[in-house]
Amino acid sequence: MTDAFENKLDGFLNLLRKMNGYSEAIGLMHWDMRTGAPKKAMEGRSQAIGYLSAEMFRLSVSDEMGEYLEELTKPENASQLTTSQQKMVLECKKDYDRDKKIPPDKYQAYTVLTSQAESVWEEAKDQADFSMFQPYLEQIVETNLEFVELWGYEQNKYDTLLDMYEPGMTVEKLDQVFGVLRERVVPLVSAIASAAYQPETGFLHQKFEKERQRRFNHYILEQIGYSFDAGRLDETVHPFAIGLNPGDVRITTKFALDNLTTALFGTIHEGGHGLYEQNISGDLMGTNLCTGTSMGIHESQSRFWENMVGRSEPFWQRYYGDLRKQFPGQLDDVELDRFYRGINEVKPTLIRIEADEVTYNLHIMIRYEIEKALFNGSVKVSELPEYWNDLYKDYLGVAPDNDGDGVLQDVHWSGGMFGYFPSYALGNMYSAQFRHTLMMQMPDFEEKIRRGELLPIKDWLSEQIYQYGKLLDPSEIVMKVTGEELNPDYLVRYLEEKYKNIYKL
Repeated sequence: MTDAFENKLDGFLNLLRKMNGYSEAIGLMHWDMRTGAPKKAMEGRSQAIGYLSAEMFRLSVSDEMGEYLEELTKPENASQLTTSQQKMVLECKKDYDRDKKIPPDKYQAYTVLTSQAESVWEEAKDQADFSMFQPYLEQIVETNLEFVELWGYEQNKYDTLLDMYEPGMTVEKLDQVFGVLRERVVPLVSAIASAAYQPETGFLHQKFEKERQRRFNHYILEQIGYSFDAGRLDETVHPFAIGLNPGDVRITTKFALDNLTTALFGTIHEGGHGLYEQNISGDLMGTNLCTGTSMGIHESQSRFWENMVGRSEPFWQRYYGDLRKQFPGQLDDVELDRFYRGINEVKPTLIRIEADEVTYNLHIMIRYEIEKALFNGSVKVSELPEYWNDLYKDYLGVAPDNDGDGVLQDVHWSGGMFGYFPSYALGNMYSAQFRHTLMMQMPDFEEKIRRGELLPIKDWLSEQIYQYGKLLDPSEIVMKVTGEELNPDYLVRYLEEKYKNIYKL
């Protein structure tokens, strides 16, 4: 390696560290906006985020970055890079080629818009008034359409947005796997609805003191291996996780005083995201690979811990006694089997984050159909409330009484996160496939959960998935771990086996 080449490589790595510093500062400001910043701070904070984001954007498309990438992608130079360095360069090149097409002032204005929109969305949701949010959403959709035209697309405009969250994913592929899933899940939902046995859930809707919920959630996070030396738990309107670096991964939850499961499973879900980010290899710190490889793989971990561990019978055989102690007298007359069946009730609902495992994917398919329609011109933003309600009637047989429980229920669109929602359903499919392999390699998987030995499971996932960060693509992760490509059959089999037992079908 010549001195000139080594200088180029060092300059490139230093530029990545600088951009990562901006990203961490922006992430911290976003976390503050969502968890405790005063209302009057929002406008100024949005502008500050816009400035920092624009500066980071300029660095990513700068002539300096272009020169580094041109040099480092030459075959004779690329061969001298380590595997991780080659991946860093390829990821930067992909972003550079895409973002170079966006004018920096347009990007800054868009960043300010989405920062402001999140605050407006929160107020509009609280007042169940879509008209407050509509003008912001119209600008966000319009800007994304402009970006897609600049970025380019082959068959479907929506493919370009999907690829940002799940590299390589297309409408054609999603239509196929979602078609298989819907064909198998809808009959299961129907069979469950007509089952003679129906779980009782009234005991979940007592008044559960918030501070006791917080303590139990904190305890469960520790049990699954989430490190509070490298994270924290806060309260927000919509739960989220944010990884600033592996040593600072923060999660939030939403407490409902009249529903024990809202915060509990929301916390475990975000804890799964947290475990991923906390266990990325330290060798990737400060680089563009120090994050999850895709949102689908990320969601596979949140859904795995929330549902396949947290809602499992072995989990509550171990932790139900602890839960009872936290709420003395409130669950004493509720037997374990009754509790387990109750927390796994299948019932069409309006709210995605409160949906059961079986119907959850239908919530995602609704959002997928809406986003496809938005970006292919078959529905306007002004028509979304009615379109949303019609799809809920069609897919789930329910419709919201107000927009707060309908089209305004998710924060994602306020941040311009179009193409993200399919990640949740992909995550469910990935998680079932990972679970199948894990159980083959760890035959006492369920027994370990029953004994509260959850750290070996976290360690297996860290070794197989977490440590790699973005070093491997999602398809490479799935193939490496399971030996085959994404297969929705594992999820269907898991759901059928679990819920036919719960509903005594």
